[in-house]
Amino acid sequence: MPTAPTSSTATYRMWTRLSGRPGGSRLFSAAAMVRVPYFASVLPHVVRMEPGLAEVTVPNWFFVHNHLATVHAIASCNAAEMAMGMLMEATVPTTHRWIPKAMSVEYLAKATTSLRATAKVVPPDFRAITEGTELVIPVSVVDRHGVEVVHADITTWVTPRSSPRLTTDYREHL
Repeated sequence: MPTAPTSSTATYRMWTRLSGRPGGSRLFSAAAMVRVPYFASVLPHVVRMEPGLAEVTVPNWFFVHNHLATVHAIASCNAAEMAMGMLMEATVPTTHRWIPKAMSVEYLAKATTSLRATAKVVPPDFRAITEGTELVIPVSVVDRHGVEVVHADITTWVTPRSSPRLTTDYREHL
């Protein structure tokens, strides 16, 4: 089972503790929905989370349908935002913080199946981020057949924390 570095967020540390255990990713996903209740509307399941990459699945069920009986566009956006958030929690060290700033979305095809949202980015050198910086996270949302139904580019705002959080490794602060 992978271990999270000491500068990892509590969210990523929880993922590394739970994800390798039976039912661990489901338990983690349930905890994420408790922490951010809005996402519960799409029943996200975090299936992969590591620095630079996160994958979230969303089932095709009645409460995400629109009047055409397809997955509603905003449900797809919720899946994309959840994937971006998990990527950022796994990627951004505790010396920095992040917040979503903007979202550009392309609706490419009707979504008639369960979905998989994949967020990928090459992690920047966070030591070089000394003031506010935009980091764009591309997210691809595909259906069960691998067809991209939604593409989102989510702009995040990354800043250094005003005072670094202490970690268990005192050498990081020397």
